[in-house]
Amino acid sequence: MKKIFLISILSIFTFGCEDLVSDLNQNPNNPTIAPYQFSLTAAEVANIILQTGAPARQSGIMSGQFTGIDRQHLAYSNYLVNANSFNSTWNLAFRDVFRNILVTQDSAKEIGIEGVTLGITQVLEAMVIGTATSLFGDIPYDEAGRLEIENPVFEEQMTIYNKIQTVLDEAILNLDTSKNRPPANSEIYFDGNPIAWKQVAFTLKARYYMHVKDYPSAYNAAQNGIGSDGSIDSNDLKSPHGSAVDNANLYYQFFALASRKNDLIVSDFFTSLIDPSASSNPIYNNYRGHSKTDETARYNYLLQKTVVGIQPNFNEGGFAQIDASATMVSYAENLLILAEAGARNSFNSGIQNLNLFRSYMSSGGYLNNPNLSELKYDPFDPLDFENSGIENPDGISSIGALLREILEERYISLFGQIEVFNDVRRTRGNNISRVPVSPNTGSELPQRFLIGSDEVFANKNAPNPIPGFFEPTQVNK
Repeated sequence: MKKIFLISILSIFTFGCEDLVSDLNQNPNNPTIAPYQFSLTAAEVANIILQTGAPARQSGIMSGQFTGIDRQHLAYSNYLVNANSFNSTWNLAFRDVFRNILVTQDSAKEIGIEGVTLGITQVLEAMVIGTATSLFGDIPYDEAGRLEIENPVFEEQMTIYNKIQTVLDEAILNLDTSKNRPPANSEIYFDGNPIAWKQVAFTLKARYYMHVKDYPSAYNAAQNGIGSDGSIDSNDLKSPHGSAVDNANLYYQFFALASRKNDLIVSDFFTSLIDPSASSNPIYNNYRGHSKTDETARYNYLLQKTVVGIQPNFNEGGFAQIDASATMVSYAENLLILAEAGARNSFNSGIQNLNLFRSYMSSGGYLNNPNLSELKYDPFDPLDFENSGIENPDGISSIGALLREILEERYISLFGQIEVFNDVRRTRGNNISRVPVSPNTGSELPQRFLIGSDEVFANKNAPNPIPGFFEPTQVNK
């Protein structure tokens, strides 16, 4: 692990650009501890870039949601990648997010601040390490980000997942104290609200149990997740954005402003699932709509046709409008965890929780001020999943048809998020229910990000050779 001490002071004031934190390193031989609230803000800013910036777009390519058509995104689409291709993501996760979290924890503890503040940093810690291990597999954790350790040891992916569950349990206990909230406006997601953070912690527990296919534990955790107190989606973890170029939504910055916007379009496959028009849908037989489902409003919210092709909708009211908050952990995800994990236990639990999600969507859900006449998410009946039902035209088992609908719903509802890549890999062995994403080239889907070359050259404990692009991570074998 490179010896880099980062406190992104500038990022406290502006955080729109994805390169914002790339060149703000202090001298690693002369570190200075800043007030903990500054490094907390810096960590949260960098986390926005990790969760909603280039890593999310690259994950979208690998999970069939996006198609690269020029320059580096074309290379990603053709799977022409090497360890250099993922340096920025590795450094973003460990240097810009995780290192700032450690600085926050150390400086806060030094002055006796624990409780809620410590709990928030622990949730952030679990989130960045969970994201990193999901993408890279085995990674450094216990020894990562510590300046005194030049060659941190890589730990097995399953060990890391177990550890972050423990960290989240500790975070929940700290949040329950309701004491020592961070200073106002330094925590940019919830301004230190311990109730919101506790719900996020439980949904993250559920997410990471899903990653390792521990579905009973995922279900139990999600019961305490976002919206479990009746607040619906008010405690979604979202990135705050504004209407200036330097603090705009990152998808807006890429597709509406950046010269690279011509590199990337939404895939025909993803478009075909929600485009209701027989004349414009590239594979109309894929369209999900039927007597109980109308995807017109969701299509209009998520997508638009540009001179380049189908791209995320960055116009007013769209998914990627300039000041749209980007979702990182949500009520929608929590409901769909309950639906999938429930279905893996019993059909009735699965359909009941799926219908809770559809009830949420029938009033607009996460869409931005939709035309309610253009959406329909009526509740499903068990007959809909029986042979020849509207959700089972090909005569598979009822539970298989239900899981297929839930996984497809996750694929659409988590559009543009890294979590879709985790779902595609997690379910790759189930050809009946999985979302049928096809490789862009060849016969194999990507299975991981490659460990960055900077880490490989700097850390004597890095694996040699590094795991290949098509080699499944431990939990996906």
